[in-house]
Amino acid sequence: MTLPVTLLAWSSGKDCAWALHALRRSTSVVGLLCTINEAFDRVSMHGTRREVVEAQARSAGLDLWQVPVPWPCTNDEYDRRMAEAMVLARARGIEQIAFGDLFLEDVRRYREERLAPTGMRPVFPLWTSPERTADLAAAMLDAGLRARVATVDTRRLDASLAGREYDERFLALLPAGVDPCGENGEFHTVCFAGPMFASPIRLEPAGVVVRDGFAYADLALGRC
Repeated sequence: MTLPVTLLAWSSGKDCAWALHALRRSTSVVGLLCTINEAFDRVSMHGTRREVVEAQARSAGLDLWQVPVPWPCTNDEYDRRMAEAMVLARARGIEQIAFGDLFLEDVRRYREERLAPTGMRPVFPLWTSPERTADLAAAMLDAGLRARVATVDTRRLDASLAGREYDERFLALLPAGVDPCGENGEFHTVCFAGPMFASPIRLEPAGVVVRDGFAYADLALGRC
């Protein structure tokens, strides 16, 4: 049986990393699709350095499809650049694009609507409900996934949590109403080890910056 050829939307975080682990059981994942902020040379929202996502792709044994986006970036410009990437993906025989989204219906609908004209099929291998994300977080950690908190929304969490390891101790610090996987944008992560990688990625802290209501932990690629 021929497995569907899949491109995975990649943010550097735990959810897309876990999606990669899940997808490999039933699809042929050929690349990681990542939007890079041209002004800062980092992943949008997560603030992850490009060198880190390049290291993730190498450890996953996959091509990194980089889509540069300007800063600031309008929705129309973002959609245009992603549509161009989908045209290239279709030309290379890729049939579907996967996302690590968990339960936000508006986000899923947006992705489905934007992909409909491209002929690419959207898939959501981790789709669940808000009541089950604690179980999902536990499953990730039990399987050996390791990540650090890259971005914290300081309206929901204390800035001191930026840079912490995503583990049971971090989860125990989360206030009531904060999703254990940060699906509502409370925090974002950078995954550095787990069953989706051939070897761990060494991250070195390079400071924390608080800007526009978010605390960003600058995590550099460690040098041997």
